Amino acid sequence: MSLTMYRISVPVFIRGLRVLSQLLEKASLHAQASGIDPAELVDARLAPDMFGLAGQVQRTSDTAKLAIERLTGVQSPRMEDKESTFAELQERISKTIEYLESVDASKLDGTETRTVTLAFGEFKQSFSAEAYLLTFTLPNFFFHVTTAYDILRNKGVQVGKLDYLGPY
Repeated sequence: MSLTMYRISVPVFIRGLRVLSQLLEKASLHAQASGIDPAELVDARLAPDMFGLAGQVQRTSDTAKLAIERLTGVQSPRMEDKESTFAELQERISKTIEYLESVDASKLDGTETRTVTLAFGEFKQSFSAEAYLLTFTLPNFFFHVTTAYDILRNKGVQVGKLDYLGPY
């Protein structure tokens, strides 16, 4: 089977979101076992100018759903970025996966050469859809999954490389 825009996006996003969900589950169990206020983990960040754990989950979700929306034109669910508990973060991940699973693979057929233009702040860039997915979206998605992992690891949650890689 050849690579398609669908195969290099939707299943990759779903797998990464499921890994993130498992990391959050471990973090929740760690908080319970350690007597740590779960909010301490949800709000934790690596540096003052970075998003906390909740923000990393929100950006992971946004990156996946907005990428598919931009590539297919199928509107993604709007989320308000108000999650402040593990349960709310898990719900956001579930809603994002539901949206991704609802996208018909054929909607991504032939989108490789479509132009995607991003504009936020001072950043403005146009990409072919293929370049957008491979050089912007996927690195951004994994940056936020990795940063969430790093925050949890830094806070003492027992996660390792195999937790990040997830099941094959």
